[in-house]
Amino acid sequence: MRVTMARGESQTTEATAQPFTTGAVAAAQERRRGFSLIELLIVVAIILIISAISIPNLLRSRMAANEASAVGSLRTITAACVTYSSIYGIGFPAALSNLGTSGGAGPASADLLDNTLAAGVKSGYVFVYTSSAAVSNVVPAYAVQANPLTWSQTGTRYFFTDQSGVIRFNLSAAASANDSPIS
Repeated sequence: MRVTMARGESQTTEATAQPFTTGAVAAAQERRRGFSLIELLIVVAIILIISAISIPNLLRSRMAANEASAVGSLRTITAACVTYSSIYGIGFPAALSNLGTSGGAGPASADLLDNTLAAGVKSGYVFVYTSSAAVSNVVPAYAVQANPLTWSQTGTRYFFTDQSGVIRFNLSAAASANDSPIS
């Protein structure tokens, strides 16, 4: 392309091809530099809806995990009590702490449970150990209840086991030997 200048000089320039844009498209491209307030509000609303759906499910799964942990802990306590009875020949332990690790292994500290469980609180449940009276220096029976620390937050079921090894549950109060066994 030849351009004539004011004094009769000519200068050669190359025409640059620009993409075809209309005023509306150019305005849309200019506007797309960031997100609009409406777009951000929609994203926040979607995130809130998803969290409202997922948080109750998360809490339910946490309670189910606590309950499964309580059942597993009752099985561990039952196995520890049977082992204690076999090793020491004096029946079952007089207290849950006798199964813990508070010194050298012996009848007062058998080293069969970790100290967390031997203390009686684990994974949102409180474990209450009760032994029967000793007969000729032998404790013939025991019972263990697992109760949620805060009902409907750490668990919704109460559990019970004794020397039979059957784990039972109750939905509304502390479980006992008369309640239904878990399946």
